[in-house]
Amino acid sequence: MDLSAARKPIKPYRILIADDHEIVRRGLRVLLQNREGWEICGEASDGMDAVSKVLQLKPDLAILDIKMPRLNGLEATRQIMQNEPQTAVLVLTIDESEHVFREAVKAGAKGFLHKSEAARSLGLTRRGLYLKLKRLGFDSAAAQDTK
Repeated sequence: MDLSAARKPIKPYRILIADDHEIVRRGLRVLLQNREGWEICGEASDGMDAVSKVLQLKPDLAILDIKMPRLNGLEATRQIMQNEPQTAVLVLTIDESEHVFREAVKAGAKGFLHKSEAARSLGLTRRGLYLKLKRLGFDSAAAQDTK
């Protein structure tokens, strides 16, 4: 009996990238798009667009720059958590202050990623990212189907 036909296909882990610098968005896309089981479902260049796209696309994860025009990443995180709480948010920043970290967590972010560490931190397998998010308290039915 062939069990491969009976297996349920793995739902892709959908990621939205939001940063006002196109080169940062492109760099993150390159780091993430070729990972098996991951899908970049959208990009945003400001906080208002990020919130709108999260509501529309319903990604599993939104990676948000903290300093964006029209709506900063902290306020965008608050709005996402109010309206789409099943989307995990990772805040991306160049600021290393403890205050910014506390504000990001207070806003509802599941993680805090320094831009200089992004390549190393995001160079994880899908399972590695899932386990990292799970340790931070995020648990998604879609992410549980990881290999």
